[in-house]
Amino acid sequence: MSELQRRPTLMDVADAAGVSRALVSIVMRGAPGAAESTRQKVLQAANELGYRADSRARLLRSSRTKLLGLAFSSSQPFHAEIVDAAYAEASAKGYEITLSAVANGRPEARAIETLLDVGAEALIIIAPTLGPDDLALHARRVPVVSLLRDDVGQAVDSVSSDDRAGIALAVDHLVTLGHRRIVHVDGGTAVSSENRREAYRAEMIRRGLTPLVVPGGAGEEDGMEAGRTLQADLPTAVIAFNDRSALGIMECFKAAGISIPEDVSVIGYDDSHFAKLSYVQLTSVSQDAPLLAAAAVGRAVDRIEGVKSPGSVVGTPHLVIRKTTARAPEGNSDT
Repeated sequence: MSELQRRPTLMDVADAAGVSRALVSIVMRGAPGAAESTRQKVLQAANELGYRADSRARLLRSSRTKLLGLAFSSSQPFHAEIVDAAYAEASAKGYEITLSAVANGRPEARAIETLLDVGAEALIIIAPTLGPDDLALHARRVPVVSLLRDDVGQAVDSVSSDDRAGIALAVDHLVTLGHRRIVHVDGGTAVSSENRREAYRAEMIRRGLTPLVVPGGAGEEDGMEAGRTLQADLPTAVIAFNDRSALGIMECFKAAGISIPEDVSVIGYDDSHFAKLSYVQLTSVSQDAPLLAAAAVGRAVDRIEGVKSPGSVVGTPHLVIRKTTARAPEGNSDT
């Protein structure tokens, strides 16, 4: 490594300021014992050299890291919205967030181990795929908060949204608009897919309507494939597993000359930033990412700071109505 590339050290700052390394250390730690004139001289030298304290060394010296480890899927935009909100909430509570992504070739178990290796005092896992027993093993080391999934056993905290209530809001909205032929495109093997699928079936049956579930998934391509299936017997309304799936369905319909919402109404789930785009304006069930993030961070911090028993927080979703839903087409509302 060249001299230009070498990271400045405490000794470099000491030499530049003409003081001892110990005195530089006192100034950098904000500890008493240095005169104000000396402190200013050291800080000026550090600034000119581009010196930054090595946070890793500080963490190794400390019994507390004040780090919350957050594992998320790099392929899910809604997870990124939760991450953004979690940073602000953690900072307000005096903690930092360290991230570890679940991606192709990088399983959830590896993402979690990385967070533990850097000293995370608690784990927040968005939509974990590990089973309750595996999560419980991690919970023996640090508090674990499952976000967006509640069937995680008694050893783990959970923060989730009421999927049954969310689907009920979507069905109610469509029925109010005169729709009866309402299809659900499910999320395949994705977390929450089974909950939403069963909630849809129960809600349709409760209203005397016939449920029809079309296999789908969590991505746009899954939605497009489901959209091609739906064209063979077009419903008047579709409730998609999430916003990404809804976008794929809409693209497929538009390519086939099917108008939204004139021919078919479409509802997504998550109210992600995609739903809010001016050229999309997707009606969607909102899980409220900031509130979910705040609750998860709150549970993690509470557990770190003394709350002994894991708990469960269930948020109430709400429907955000935009431009992809309208009254059922004439002559189709009761068929």
